Amino acid sequence: MNGRHRVLYAGSRLHTPVLERLAPARAAGFTALSIWPSDARGADLAELRAAIDAAGLTVTDVELVGNWLPAHAAVPDGPWRAIKWQTAAHVLPIAAALGAQCVSVAELFAVPFDGPDFACHFRELCRAAADHGLSVALEFVPTGGVRSLSEAWEVIERADCLNGGLMVDSWHFLRSGSSLDQLAGIPGDRILSVQLSDAPAVPDADLAKEMTNRLLPGEGAVDWPAFMQALAATGTFCPIGVEAFNAELDAQTTGFAMQACADALDACLALTDLTMEPLR
Repeated sequence: MNGRHRVLYAGSRLHTPVLERLAPARAAGFTALSIWPSDARGADLAELRAAIDAAGLTVTDVELVGNWLPAHAAVPDGPWRAIKWQTAAHVLPIAAALGAQCVSVAELFAVPFDGPDFACHFRELCRAAADHGLSVALEFVPTGGVRSLSEAWEVIERADCLNGGLMVDSWHFLRSGSSLDQLAGIPGDRILSVQLSDAPAVPDADLAKEMTNRLLPGEGAVDWPAFMQALAATGTFCPIGVEAFNAELDAQTTGFAMQACADALDACLALTDLTMEPLR
């Protein structure tokens, strides 16, 4: 995995079709982007990959496999019903066809945490992904079933798969109360993706609502020097970028929004000796 990619994560431009993100992303200095399965659903994947290649970009992550536990079949429809089709059988072929490095996986339906059981199914997903040449990044989400860095790391360690690792999202990290010391101790090669965004000092009473309207890094309460130094201590070379679901940003032009994300990323990287220069 090439760890120097600067990633425009899809959540930072929620309502812009993927083809319209490409040129502005490259102009802002991004070298890669993430793709949601909905971006690619029904598309000619060969044509989409060719367009991404022609723009000088690559796909690092396809986000995400959201339906991967047996309990998900019985979960009532709710806010996350739109991702129920995002099974490994649907998402892995999309990721492989787009030349992605990784797929992410999260538990968003608040299935009660069960480390051994979750690890068993995460292992199955990792083995299926390996058949497609893909890694799997487990993302912890404080409103879901894998709520913290500790729980995510337990699942990854129990699963014990070479292509299984961690996605670190700074918003989830802050709101889950996860430990900077634990983050600094994670082996760098097990961190597969890093997503940066910020949050107010006082949490919203509705965390699910806050999660879908975040701040750009530097606009909230994340202790960025401490967070970035802990990340650098791991020795990770994984792709890193901004994922800021943000209504005000969505109201700006695509070029403005992407430059704002790039500037926020640069400000974070400048806080450490984490080497993430743009690819040429």
